Amino acid sequence: MRRILIVGGGYAGFYTAWRLEKKLRRGEAEVTIVDPRPYMTYQPFLPEVTAGSVEARHVAVSLRRHLRRTRIIAGTVVGIDHAHRTATVSTPDAPDRELEYDVIVVTAGAVTRTFPIPGVAREAIGLKHVEEAVAIRDRLLTAFERAAALPPGPDRKRLLTVTVVGGGFTGVEGFGELLSLATALLKRYPELSFDDLGFHLVELRDRILPEVTDKPGAWVVRHLEKRGGHVHLETKLVSAENGHVVLSDGTEYDNHLLVWAAGNQSNPVVAHHTDLPVDEQGLFRVRADLRIGTDDAPVADAWAAGDNAAVPDLASDRPGALVVPNAQNAVREGKRLAKNLVADLRGRRTKPYVHHSLGTVATLGLGKGIFQYRRIVITGLLAWLMHRGYHVLAVPTWERKVRVFLVWAAAAFYGRDIVSLLSVQHPRAEFVAATLGDRDRRVSRQ
Repeated sequence: MRRILIVGGGYAGFYTAWRLEKKLRRGEAEVTIVDPRPYMTYQPFLPEVTAGSVEARHVAVSLRRHLRRTRIIAGTVVGIDHAHRTATVSTPDAPDRELEYDVIVVTAGAVTRTFPIPGVAREAIGLKHVEEAVAIRDRLLTAFERAAALPPGPDRKRLLTVTVVGGGFTGVEGFGELLSLATALLKRYPELSFDDLGFHLVELRDRILPEVTDKPGAWVVRHLEKRGGHVHLETKLVSAENGHVVLSDGTEYDNHLLVWAAGNQSNPVVAHHTDLPVDEQGLFRVRADLRIGTDDAPVADAWAAGDNAAVPDLASDRPGALVVPNAQNAVREGKRLAKNLVADLRGRRTKPYVHHSLGTVATLGLGKGIFQYRRIVITGLLAWLMHRGYHVLAVPTWERKVRVFLVWAAAAFYGRDIVSLLSVQHPRAEFVAATLGDRDRRVSRQ
């Protein structure tokens, strides 16, 4: 039995394992997947999780439920020694151990890109994992409750001020959804007004949404500003110390919720803790068939896909172009990698990964979106419906498709759920307070 090790259970890793289970004969290979989380997160739905349009658990696909013939290890690969076919695995409750393999598939993905900006490490919340999306939503909902109890003034304004750093798809979609949620919440809070809201989108480049062309990108900026958002282009965050935001364009204000969506950087394990070849960006050099290496120097029994791989884009006319690291490609790379891996195990020829883009689509809030395919641009309700239609079809497993669709159907009649469960992040607070209070009462009686 060949031992196949998959590093990472994201899009590419999950789909590779899922397809291998369907294609491998019994006894042909043993598949192991290592990931610190026991689920795959469908990241395109995270902005809708922040707005309460999608239930948080429905964007998380359980690895154990759907990968029934795959061994799953809840841990992190912290080193790869391909020369000796071993990977070092770190788990929360045991010492690091060496895991032997015959074939390795690295789909560890990328990590959030950060900069040493004062206050960011203490104040910011990322938007890469479902836990972060839930925390963002609960913090905004709780801020409305607190602000409604305050008189008009700077304290109320601060609680209802949100800053999103990063003008890529994640940042823009998250900004649009949060702005949509906040605007809708005003109907439930007669004490508050639209003027109390402060929403700021900060982008270092001179445009947002680099995946679309200039005119649609400019339309999105105008659309967000028309809805009351402040879009700061060619601007960087200088400081966020103590909740006070300072921007390079001279803008300063007190802020309550800081969302960091400034892109990704190479996974440190891939970039620094492996003997497999990487490029100057810290990404695996892979051939068109997703085998690590080059056409002249392929690496035996080593494959990679997803955000940690520099995959040649054979569908592009530009020499040396690489595949865009997004969900659309990662899913399809995982499927192709599984087919090529089985073909290689059986001594057959592998096939290159080629995918022509289906276009780009983004949600900008409830009933608002943008879609572009080449020169075709659609905005508004139709684009939003296309976004929902595409992603409910793309989210893996029929179980998750049905759950997401039912939540949307319920929301169409009853609206979003606006209950904050911020206390979930501190589950023992009430118990500890009750325990200390009981002790104080006993002391006072004595």
